[in-house]
Amino acid sequence: MLKFIVSMSLLGLGSLASQPAFAADKPDTSYLVGGTESEVSLAWLEQLMQRMKTLPEFQAQEARIREAQYLAKGADRAIYNPELGLSYQNAPEDDTYSLSLSQTIDWGDKRAAASALALTQLMLLESDIAIERSRLYAEVLQALVDQSLAQKKLMFVRAQQNYGEQQLQIARQRAEVGDLSQTELNLMELEQASAISELALAQKALLDADTRILARFGRAELPFGSFADRLELPATEVPMPTLTSAGLQLELARLQVNQAKAQAAADPNISLNAEREGSDNKLGIGVSVPLQLRNDYSESIKAAMEAVTAASAQYQSIEMALKQQQQQFNYSLPRLKQSWLDWQQQALVAGRQAAELLGQRWRSGDLSTSDYLTSRRQLASSFQAGLELEAALYQSWLEWMGASGQLPGALPKIAVSQENAQ
Repeated sequence: MLKFIVSMSLLGLGSLASQPAFAADKPDTSYLVGGTESEVSLAWLEQLMQRMKTLPEFQAQEARIREAQYLAKGADRAIYNPELGLSYQNAPEDDTYSLSLSQTIDWGDKRAAASALALTQLMLLESDIAIERSRLYAEVLQALVDQSLAQKKLMFVRAQQNYGEQQLQIARQRAEVGDLSQTELNLMELEQASAISELALAQKALLDADTRILARFGRAELPFGSFADRLELPATEVPMPTLTSAGLQLELARLQVNQAKAQAAADPNISLNAEREGSDNKLGIGVSVPLQLRNDYSESIKAAMEAVTAASAQYQSIEMALKQQQQQFNYSLPRLKQSWLDWQQQALVAGRQAAELLGQRWRSGDLSTSDYLTSRRQLASSFQAGLELEAALYQSWLEWMGASGQLPGALPKIAVSQENAQ
């Protein structure tokens, strides 16, 4: 795989910190395109995943899962407990003592219906939480990507501003000896003023990106390394948690029909009675059955069946929407990635050569100030286009993988693929 990267990335900026951004006689063009990308460990990704487990959102999700587990365990217990009755009656002739034991029978199998429903609710909750975590991962990673790209742009704009200041000093020297007109000098000064304003805007953009990280983790600096070249389409056979949740919603609606039928069933009650009246002992047995004459609960069953119809239609709608979104993602991601890689290759050759020659030709008088400034803006636009392509590549991948719930499972595979490449 092509390993050229923009040197303004976090991996290639170390050299810029120890040397001037541009030399007076030959500009440092490394801000456009760097050399060969070094293989970078994705240990930061594992650290990030561990750090995210300490977030309040994760703790709340774990509590919700434990709550659902307790409810599922409780739903598998018996519906009715036995009832014990004791009574005493004082009479002028003989006192009466009685003992009774009764038990309602789960004739409609309410326990099985409740247990199946609770287990499905637990599975649905786990699936929904997996999607929530996937979206949370996407949000955090997008914030780190935005921060990284803002740092790249700030370094580029700062390098441009430093180089522009050096070129402005040369322009003033040329103007003093009559080698440059006042109009051309004014153009250089205006260009430098514009560079200063762009630097301020780039600093503001980085501050905004830092604030998002700070608000989430309490610190603005977190380890991060570019993995844009590792972004691939997920395997088609991998199930999407979003569709799994929709399927569980449909299954839940069906189980609610069974529960409505079980709740509508008449459960009989059996009782045993023992009584002592004076010297007489009595033993009795009784059976009682609710008579569903005034309410047979058929409306509840019909309502539950309509809910199944609605859930089925909702599942089909979600499935169709996910397929369309997946097709769009499958179409756009490879093209975005290829465009980004093509940009790197072209910028490596054309951008570096052009940046090295521009200053020389302008100082020698072979290039007018107007053309020189226009060419510099073209180089800056090329760099900005590369940043926008990289941002679009990340955004496309993170949005789909996060929304579909596939991101937590995809991140370890990215780390494994990078380890295998080393």
